[in-house]
Amino acid sequence: MVYQPPVGAKDLFPLDVAQKRWIEERVQQVFHRWGYHRMITSTLERLDTLMAGGAVQRSTVIQLQDREEGELGLRPELTASIARAAATRMTGSSSPQRLYYNANVFRRAARGTFNRQQEFYQAGVELLGGGGVLADAEVLLLLADCIVSLGLQSWHLVLGEAGLTRSLLSAFPEDIRPQVREAIAHLDRLRLESLPLSPQLRERALLLLDLRGRPEDVIQQVSAMDLNDSQQQALSNLKSLVDLLQESFASPFETPPLLVLDLSLIQTFDYYTGIVFEVISGSGGERRVLGQGGRYDQLLGLYHPQRQTCPGIGFVLNIEELHQILLPTGQLPSQIPASDWLVVPTTPQAYAAAFAHARALQTKDSLLRVEMELGERSPDDVRKFAGDRRIKQIAWVRSAEDIVVETL
Repeated sequence: MVYQPPVGAKDLFPLDVAQKRWIEERVQQVFHRWGYHRMITSTLERLDTLMAGGAVQRSTVIQLQDREEGELGLRPELTASIARAAATRMTGSSSPQRLYYNANVFRRAARGTFNRQQEFYQAGVELLGGGGVLADAEVLLLLADCIVSLGLQSWHLVLGEAGLTRSLLSAFPEDIRPQVREAIAHLDRLRLESLPLSPQLRERALLLLDLRGRPEDVIQQVSAMDLNDSQQQALSNLKSLVDLLQESFASPFETPPLLVLDLSLIQTFDYYTGIVFEVISGSGGERRVLGQGGRYDQLLGLYHPQRQTCPGIGFVLNIEELHQILLPTGQLPSQIPASDWLVVPTTPQAYAAAFAHARALQTKDSLLRVEMELGERSPDDVRKFAGDRRIKQIAWVRSAEDIVVETL
């Protein structure tokens, strides 16, 4: 019998890990510079916790049954877990809370899909307790800094406004509104045209579907619509955010990222309450969603004992997508790090002295990688092994006082 990991899971070998860590470390440095602190939440959550925000479809959760806890699930994303923890355990903390994570998540793959991957690696941030244009801009600029820190050149930011788009959908009858919403979310023009809508509503639906492009153009199109006071305010806030982003992008970036305003950028679930966004890399068939996020001002209230609301906004970076984009650039490590020393006891009587010398090297410089020779190989075989591992220095230990250093 050949033992394999479950369908949808995979093993990461040392080079895979080195490349993954290269990405995570650069992103983490950006998180630190912006004042964010790492949080680790449970891999297991109660199923009702994951369902509370309406962001997760039950069919996508890998579920477990516990005799005492009842229905549990492996986390399919981190926002709900962090919202649950913050609302129940961090209520006395001062706001805003700047949190980040590097973690794996699990999603049940749909049957018949080509890529049945079920475990994913993510890095992301959650800014809790900060509302308004300034908080939105902070998260988007932080996201842009992360992408730039990875040396990516061809990418753009797609920005939408879930609250405004949802309110514009309120003109459609309730019985058909979910179908209109889903068709727009999937950019399905044919389905939208086939829905039983009046000519006026069909025209409005198609207008919403096409509300994307240069921010100035889209804002002008929406301004021409018959908007109520709350829609006018949402549009005004969106314009202020766009102006702030364009001004902020102009100075630190060698080539300012392209900003696309897309009011058809909505999800099929009611999760976000304000801006939503995606980072897209490449063009044509190579387009990849490298990250996404948005504002969720009602989510924390679902977990708070007194249903106290708290604004929140965050994003997630998809490590696998970033890995695939970065591989051809030559930036990722092509080899695992080499050890600095190979310590070789020349006789059994020198074993203790060899371990002592290895410890001394490690104590002198905590960044050194020191390997012990464990076999009884000939000196030529030891040198060949060191050469294969790219180890530059060998310490031949005969005793504590008799150590010969050889540089290859």
